[in-house]
Amino acid sequence: MAKKITIVGLGAGDLNQLPFGVYQLLTKAEALYLRTKEHPVIEELTNELTFESFDSIYEQNDDFDSVYATIVNVLLEKAENDDIVYAVPGHPLVAEKTVQILLTEGRQKGFTISLEGGQSFLDATFQALEVDPIEGFQLVDALGLESAKLQLKGHVVITQVYDQMIASDVKLTLMEQLPDDYKVVIVTAAGSNAQILKEVELFELDRETTVNNLTSVYIPPVKDDTLLNHQFDAFRQVVAELRGPNGCPWDKEQTHSSLKKYLIEECYELLEAIEKDDIDHIIEELGDVLLQVVLHAQIGEDDGMFSMDDVIKGINEKMIRRHPHVFGETNVSDTEEVLVNWDEIKKAEKGTENEQSILDSVAKTLPALSKAYHLQKKAAKVGFDWPTIDGAWLKVKEEISELEEEFSKKGDNPLLSKEYGDLLFALVNVGRHYKVEPEEALTSTITKFYDRFHYIEKKAKENKKELHNMSLEEMDTYWNEAKKLEKEG
Repeated sequence: MAKKITIVGLGAGDLNQLPFGVYQLLTKAEALYLRTKEHPVIEELTNELTFESFDSIYEQNDDFDSVYATIVNVLLEKAENDDIVYAVPGHPLVAEKTVQILLTEGRQKGFTISLEGGQSFLDATFQALEVDPIEGFQLVDALGLESAKLQLKGHVVITQVYDQMIASDVKLTLMEQLPDDYKVVIVTAAGSNAQILKEVELFELDRETTVNNLTSVYIPPVKDDTLLNHQFDAFRQVVAELRGPNGCPWDKEQTHSSLKKYLIEECYELLEAIEKDDIDHIIEELGDVLLQVVLHAQIGEDDGMFSMDDVIKGINEKMIRRHPHVFGETNVSDTEEVLVNWDEIKKAEKGTENEQSILDSVAKTLPALSKAYHLQKKAAKVGFDWPTIDGAWLKVKEEISELEEEFSKKGDNPLLSKEYGDLLFALVNVGRHYKVEPEEALTSTITKFYDRFHYIEKKAKENKKELHNMSLEEMDTYWNEAKKLEKEG
């Protein structure tokens, strides 16, 4: 029983670049298998070789994983009885999935597998482009290209750009990070007599007819930092420089405590943008909120206490931990079950030894309406709640009666504020039963009031009137006009 497989690389160019040892292996092999016969070396040696290629397997399968698995299965089957040679383009250990599978599965099954050189297409590509990879280099498979993982400050070579469709996918992915007119180089048959280098603007990448199975795309390093301003790391660097030795005096003076008011302000401005459904404003305000987060993280790093990496690591692990139905084996049927699991996991994380009450987990700095809502939710989870919404409504009516009674009394009345607060609390409870968050509801009404009143001001100005000289009836007319305009969108 043979069980021996010798893997050789055909190199990146033509026959004059093929090592003599590899040439001998190819020409003397009694059982030679090629991943593909579409290679300059095979074209030149056709009359000297007897081989079987796997090109037909590509046509018989819909995806590459199936192709690779089929090729490996055939090779292992053939090697049961004969010593075989398996030849692949380039170097066997560079961008060759079948070789990786063979090395793992073949050796596990007792096959002897050896690698016998071959020139990587990278050597020829570096030479053709005249670049030094020590400056920073990334090799990427076009079939698994992800824009977020591209390291665009170094040299990037994208391999397996073998047809127009793949070239189009590569173009669209790159355009998520780079301008449409960014210059890239199409490298075809590097190191061979048929070598072609063509510089094109990114948007033209899939319009080139020279793209084939020997094509790679080279992305030169980005020298203009402003092209990467959309990346999170670029933003972190800007904030670090603002607080650096030559940075902004104001930014350098800030502390966690001094920034508190700005974080609150930016959050409310974001809420206002969301309420108005103003997309441009939402983008801007999200940026302002993010600035506060990054500033706090940079202060932590400057003080040697923590960094943005710690912040991201913490929230990443928390999200994975609290979503076992996504990242684990837990099954859930609906959102309610998700929230129950979330609370149980959260309780286990935080422990209860330092809590005097289950209500202690509600942030004390929340606005009063929102705080009331969350306190009621906590209490309701352990059964302290009206069995039906009817009880909550009756409580509202009771509080209205008590407030009216206090209003009827003359003179200073210390109970008035208390009863007013009781009514608000009872109304929050009703809203909770209908899943209405009071802070959001009141913010929406405030925005609506502002817009309608501003419309009255605008109409008064158009009619050259002062507000204090207008009658209530006139104001009501314009108020109703504003309501009508809202409904009409």
